[in-house]
Amino acid sequence: MATPTQDWTNEQLLSDAVSKKDIVTFLHLNASHDFLVEYKLTGKLPTVVKNAKKDSLLEAYSSLFARQAFRGADEPSEEELMTAKNAAPVVEKKEVAAEVGPPKFTKTVLKKGDKSGYPRKGSNVGVFYTGYFEDGTVFDTNDNTKKKNNPLRFRVGTGRVIAGWDEAMLSMSRGEKAKITIEPEHAYGKKGVPDAKVPIPPNSRLIFDVELVSLD
Repeated sequence: MATPTQDWTNEQLLSDAVSKKDIVTFLHLNASHDFLVEYKLTGKLPTVVKNAKKDSLLEAYSSLFARQAFRGADEPSEEELMTAKNAAPVVEKKEVAAEVGPPKFTKTVLKKGDKSGYPRKGSNVGVFYTGYFEDGTVFDTNDNTKKKNNPLRFRVGTGRVIAGWDEAMLSMSRGEKAKITIEPEHAYGKKGVPDAKVPIPPNSRLIFDVELVSLD
């Protein structure tokens, strides 16, 4: 492909004698695709003309010759690319419904925390809690109203507690109190805890009133 000649004088380019459409058409026919991408001049001609400023087009026009960034002989012009794109068959996209299971937990905040001290995976936390079934029966507690009780301490996200707890702790900030409901598959699942002081039946949804009292 022969190098295009620069037909317009500077006076013509700066005047209304050469329109934005004239310059964009010239660039689309002669500039390489990478050059057009760099100057954000790809796309349909009317759209590019509408959005481009003439100062920017003049800069691109001058740069094209300075850098010799012309398209190769075998490279389609921008107009040819757009024609081919518009002629391409439209492939219908089928939406696949995502399989969404129940959440690991749901939480109701009873008392806001400091909104700054959030556990991370591996953080050591101290927690007071009361766990009960949906009928209100308490199966475990270290209720902090009894002074002899100490917080339960464990490292978050390390599997030391049921999965629902590991996830729920990451959403709480220091000092927060919350009611957390954990689905069976993220609690004790199909096995339950039959040998606990208060047995937990299989497939039990568990509810905990939890207070995050310390964070290291």
